Amino acid sequence: MKILILGAGQVGSSVAYNLASEDNDITVVDLRADVLADLQDRIDIRTVCGACSHPEILEAAGAADADMLIALTSSDEVNMIACAVADSLFRTPTKIARVRTAEYTQYPQLFGAHGLPIEKLIAPEQLVTDHIQRLIEHPGALQVLDFADGLVRLVGVRAIAGGTLVGKQLRTLPAHMPGIHARVAAIFRAGEAITPDGDTVIEADDEVFFIAAKKSIRAVMAELRRLDKPVKRVILAGGGNIGRRLAHALEDRFQVKIIERNPEVARRIAEQLDRTIVLAGDAADEELLLEENIEHTDVFCAVTNDDEANILSSMLAKRLGARKVMALINRPAYVDLVEATGQIDVAISPQQATIGALLTHIRRGDVVRVHALRRGAAEAIEAIAHGDRQTSKVVGRRIDEIRLPPGTTIGAVVRNGEVTICHHDTLIEPDDHVILFLTDKKRIHEVERLFQVAVTFL
Repeated sequence: MKILILGAGQVGSSVAYNLASEDNDITVVDLRADVLADLQDRIDIRTVCGACSHPEILEAAGAADADMLIALTSSDEVNMIACAVADSLFRTPTKIARVRTAEYTQYPQLFGAHGLPIEKLIAPEQLVTDHIQRLIEHPGALQVLDFADGLVRLVGVRAIAGGTLVGKQLRTLPAHMPGIHARVAAIFRAGEAITPDGDTVIEADDEVFFIAAKKSIRAVMAELRRLDKPVKRVILAGGGNIGRRLAHALEDRFQVKIIERNPEVARRIAEQLDRTIVLAGDAADEELLLEENIEHTDVFCAVTNDDEANILSSMLAKRLGARKVMALINRPAYVDLVEATGQIDVAISPQQATIGALLTHIRRGDVVRVHALRRGAAEAIEAIAHGDRQTSKVVGRRIDEIRLPPGTTIGAVVRNGEVTICHHDTLIEPDDHVILFLTDKKRIHEVERLFQVAVTFL
């Protein structure tokens, strides 16, 4: 696929890196020649230096031949204009734009068939907000991902010594949880993926990904680790787009405080929120954290636009007694470093959330949702099965008859709104929503081919 990416910032660069690794033909446009040169040194892409919305620059970048344009600059207006130019002058088939400002996104009629020619809006801040909200709602989880409009969830959790299932084979799972249906989709042990089967034994410190109906999540987590106490008190460091949205989403159910360095911003967001306490100050100020009873805080989440400030304030909050700390971290190298030290419970990468949303539109076959996992090395996919036994490689077949690539697991099927956790003899029917987990993203094209219907299908 020929893809044109506008903007070589942290999000644009991460997207380019991920898509180039899948043999796509990538061109990146940006005004900064030094950033483009650095990006081109690291990955095999073409670059064009210039203004992302100018017609002559888009023409030079190949907009007329591109299958898709992804506008990811830091300016909503540039992204929207670039999509309009690409549509009017070059008839680029698919246009995706990063639009962060709520003043635009709250008016859906601005986009689509009767508005700006943008097929999909990407709002990284909202994606990150939703991700953090799910983590707060499920204490102890490392990742919580929705499929089939929330009917099914894929949850990542670290198994700890003393968990009921730790040290036992997976085949004993049903006996421990009668009436609860779940499937372990993957296990990562010391960074290495293990494809689970009935004989697999869960060990302490394993990162376990399991699939279950939304209502069953807590029951399964209880088998892998002692359940954390429900969250009551939340402190957010940073009152920007993410901090404000997160406080708005949480303040009706939790006691929420925001610490914002800029007094003017603090005053403004205090007027926008109903129940959240807004404090003007430095989240890395030990005295301030102690005054706000950090030792009794259930979740401390740093979401400023400064990686270093997020890391340091989260580490300080952890040392002072916060039960769980999370930090928004843009630089991949920092994510690796932080996870290796174990001083921060969850490192949140906005790029991974954005990439998952984009991959949904890039994957071949009828793919309706994609989540990138473990910094893009693994993926969870929701695909719709079409055709029949003659035209499809999955429809009309049991799970054990499907030639799944190594490291690929089918965890659940959603049929007519009902969730079925898959076993070896589960039969795939037309229009089933199939939830798959891939521990090796290099196998993605093999999975795509499974869900592509033969040309004889009518």
